[in-house]
Amino acid sequence: MIKQAKKYFGQHFLINKLISQKIVDSITFDPAQYIIEIGPGRGALTEFLISKSNQIKLIEIDSDCIKILENRFPNTEIICDDFLKIELKQLGLQKYSIIGNFPYNISSQILFKVLENRNDINQVVGMFQKEVADRICSEPKSKKYGILSVLIQAYFDCEKLFDVSPNNFNPKPKVYSSVIKLSRNNVKQLNCDYNKFIEIVKLGFSQRRKKLKNALKKIITLDYLNTNKMLTKRAEELSVSDFIELTNLIFPKS
Repeated sequence: MIKQAKKYFGQHFLINKLISQKIVDSITFDPAQYIIEIGPGRGALTEFLISKSNQIKLIEIDSDCIKILENRFPNTEIICDDFLKIELKQLGLQKYSIIGNFPYNISSQILFKVLENRNDINQVVGMFQKEVADRICSEPKSKKYGILSVLIQAYFDCEKLFDVSPNNFNPKPKVYSSVIKLSRNNVKQLNCDYNKFIEIVKLGFSQRRKKLKNALKKIITLDYLNTNKMLTKRAEELSVSDFIELTNLIFPKS
């Protein structure tokens, strides 16, 4: 076993087997589809995954952890690499699910990578810092509702499953964790320019206390838009469909 977790990898090893089992049980298994586990560490989740599927790929960056995984799961494919740098298309998988006890320091980056590959991903079940999980799953008119909420909810149905106390990890994190499930919805393509949609969402929340007509003044070129009802609101008051409508107002389709 590894004597000490490595801080620069953001490692907090899950040691409660009941919680590991509960996380794995949250995935809807399809025998024909692969499951990618991100950062399996010592194999807390892997132990239960292999009892349910033989279509598993592990992506681990820590060479010490890889030695442990190779000994424990000799018949499971292990990819030694940084998940954020991998070109997922090159894995040759058409549809797959993602699971993991995600390092807090890169959890948002993992989600943006999920968004980039959204049309190949069926579901994501992951452990996040509770604060981040609350943001992802929050609804409009909440102070927690933000950029991640809108962008993820545009393509995924979000469900917060349960909280996990620091006592279930070694070493103990300083914060509570939460497990959430993201299930791909039926939206293949937004009914607006996707890049402009992202621009508006990010700009709107960059000054979330301001009304949108002020937060977005850099990109509003038509004066009459300033009287639009949506622009008199703050970003946290708009739903995903509102942001799509706003994108088309500011950047009309040609």
